[in-house]
Amino acid sequence: MASISNLANLTPATCVHSRSSSSSSSSSVLPRSFVNLRSLNAKLSSSQLSLRYNQQSRPSLFVRCSASGGNGSAAKRTTLHDLYEKEGQSPWYDNLCRPVTDLLPFIARGVRGVTSNPAIFQKAISTSNAYNDQFRTLVESGKDIESAYWELVVKDIQDACKLFETIYDQTEGADGYVSVEVSPQLADDTQGTVEASKYLHKVVNRRNVYIKIPATGPCIPSIRDVIAAGISVNVTLIFSIARYEAVIDAYLDGLEASGLDDLSRVTSVASFFVSRVDTLMDKMLEQIGTPEALELRGKAAVAQAALAYKLYQKKFSGPRWEALVKKGAKKQRLLWASTSVKNPAYSDTLYVAPLIGPDTVSTMPDQALEAFVDHGIVKRTIDANVSEAEGIYSALEKLGIDWKKVGDQLEEEGVDSFKKSFESLLGTLQDKANTLKLASH
Repeated sequence: MASISNLANLTPATCVHSRSSSSSSSSSVLPRSFVNLRSLNAKLSSSQLSLRYNQQSRPSLFVRCSASGGNGSAAKRTTLHDLYEKEGQSPWYDNLCRPVTDLLPFIARGVRGVTSNPAIFQKAISTSNAYNDQFRTLVESGKDIESAYWELVVKDIQDACKLFETIYDQTEGADGYVSVEVSPQLADDTQGTVEASKYLHKVVNRRNVYIKIPATGPCIPSIRDVIAAGISVNVTLIFSIARYEAVIDAYLDGLEASGLDDLSRVTSVASFFVSRVDTLMDKMLEQIGTPEALELRGKAAVAQAALAYKLYQKKFSGPRWEALVKKGAKKQRLLWASTSVKNPAYSDTLYVAPLIGPDTVSTMPDQALEAFVDHGIVKRTIDANVSEAEGIYSALEKLGIDWKKVGDQLEEEGVDSFKKSFESLLGTLQDKANTLKLASH
């Protein structure tokens, strides 16, 4: 793995707000991969359960990333505004690329935050020329590939944070966040994840940034320590109830260990993945093949999510939580992730419409976002059929399905997928760097 050098020279990067990508976001030397950070200077530590819908092609309601000039259309009220104002759920956009100002139409139509991950950046940087000028400057200045990658990412995160600052301020730090994930190569490294999180938080240097940490076993203690350091966290890749409870406990432990008198600016979301659960469960149910099993296809993910919300309500109540509330603590909101529908036989709002409830977030990629804006119905649904959800959860267990094993498999697949995206992008950037070097001779 790559090592870290010149950390003493690091300074928080400066945000540049323009559609041009010709300038670097920072004069700092970013680490090549945040993998081996143990030498990091200590100073940096500061029932709708089975809806079917025949999808039809529609014109895009939002401008796509990398489209030139934006769409210039006037802002109009959408179901996303109603989702937040009437039901208390924050709609976020699960995508980020240049020009970042293409997010403005999304914000105008009700989007209140952004999530990113290694796969999103792999697609953005590999398929767009918008990063070429900054990348060329970085390569010509002698930056290695991974350092250049992180500078590209940090600039996008900073610019996006600026766009959402108004929402952050209006909600007193409850909303308007942009998430950036630590290197997926750190998923089994407890201390490395802590150090990388502190480093990213310092370098991005924005009040409304969420540092994303995966909910792997080794990273549960990392979550506690990063929260204790006063850094807001988006915990990602949660696939099971048991792991979700461990994530909540890590958040509570971190708040209690922080020693802060004012906890109001240390916030968190717990990203509970949805559609991937059905993708795996449906295959298992088809292998079982009985009528009872086949009838449960497309129901597991939403049922488990409903039970996660029930756990959320339980854990964020009672004497322990009330003691933290007195210091200004905010609930760690449930965030529904992986909301795009993989099976075309299912409703294209299957992983959004049944999961609407207060103090939650739904982060949606283009497909899910456009579908919900087009024909989504805004009403509280997350706890409307809890007994049915419990019945589905139990029925799956009776068929021999082990929820923990399902969660473990999905977690492993999720981490591996992000690692491959990360490595693929570094390979693409290396190819670009080689081309630039050849062209300069």
